[in-house]
Amino acid sequence: MKSRWNDEDAARYVEAARATGQSEALGLRIYTSRIIGGDPDLVLHGGGNTSVKVTAADGEALMHIKGSGWDLDTIEAPGLPAVRLAPLLEARNGPKLSDPDMVALLRASLIEADAPNPSVEALLHAFLPFAFVDHTHATAILALADQPDMREAVHRIYGARLAYVPYVMPGFDLSIVADRIYREYPSCQGLWLENHGLFTFADDARLSYELMIEFITMAEEELSRKGVTLPGPQPSDGTEDLALRARLEKALVRDGSPFTKAAFLDYRSTAAIREHAGKENMEAISLRGTVTPDHVIRIKPWPMIIEQGADEAAIDAALAAYADRYKAYFARNAKRTTEPKHMLDVYPRIILVRNQGIYAVGASAKAAKIGGDLCEQATRAINAAEGYGRFTPIGEADLFDMEYWSLEQAKLKVAGQ
Repeated sequence: MKSRWNDEDAARYVEAARATGQSEALGLRIYTSRIIGGDPDLVLHGGGNTSVKVTAADGEALMHIKGSGWDLDTIEAPGLPAVRLAPLLEARNGPKLSDPDMVALLRASLIEADAPNPSVEALLHAFLPFAFVDHTHATAILALADQPDMREAVHRIYGARLAYVPYVMPGFDLSIVADRIYREYPSCQGLWLENHGLFTFADDARLSYELMIEFITMAEEELSRKGVTLPGPQPSDGTEDLALRARLEKALVRDGSPFTKAAFLDYRSTAAIREHAGKENMEAISLRGTVTPDHVIRIKPWPMIIEQGADEAAIDAALAAYADRYKAYFARNAKRTTEPKHMLDVYPRIILVRNQGIYAVGASAKAAKIGGDLCEQATRAINAAEGYGRFTPIGEADLFDMEYWSLEQAKLKVAGQ
């Protein structure tokens, strides 16, 4: 992976920040956030987050952190709201915070009351004692992070430069565990989050960003060592069955579905998607879960699978089977939670056509495109993970907790999806 850092571009962002009375550090934070967000092999559609710590004119320590509803590739200063750092640091040694209490703390710490909610990982950003903190869901990292028992491999690849964090639900718990592990390895330059992604940090914007690029490159080299080539984003070059599309659109629009007026379909048939769709064990792989936890809120835990040229009866049967599977998944997991859960709709967001391609389904063209982008990246990561070893994402219980986590569902509402 190549660095996209450009001194002239960075200087323009610094100058723009000065011209509007903002700090140079925030200007650089906007710049590196955008070059991270502009690479689909780093983050997609609201994924990842970035922060920068600054000192206000009155000497108060502040942190600008990505806000909900913003994408890194188009982020501007309002998308990096400032929070007071001191109350966040106090949470490190305080009692466990519930989700509502954590959100209340973050909102109470905002400098501007009407700013967007800070990222659910704001506490972890705050606890790390560096000016710049970057977090991505890079494709090459996911191919390795979604492997069983990677702790020793991560140590072999990165030595002491990365500290290994076992999977923990994002939010307060992850912040506390990751902070404890960082303090056990204070000379590390990043955190490897099992089944999740990568954090890097430094007191210099370029260094934090280029550490991210370096560590991802090392992941690519590890894949290559096992003979796995990870292709970049690919064009959709397969021929679509337009009659199948029409049948799917008709089948999805019905009473009780979330697509009461229209179902928007985004078709993709890249080489990587066709490779995945053609695997003999494709269905078993697909049922294991999503490549990174937060994908589940946009594309559901697994796709619906149909054959090429499926007729109306076959599509209806597949939808019914999908609904039954989803209801059983909900029943198994809802009964173990302490708070009541309301089941979401039982319709797929990804339809995988065997040996052919995928349809991402949404209530809008934007939602469908987002699903398509996520699935296109996911198939490349899954193919690489299977080539390296065995694609092994988080288990069903953790996936359910993520899908039904109120803070994740709130992201969709903020983004209007």
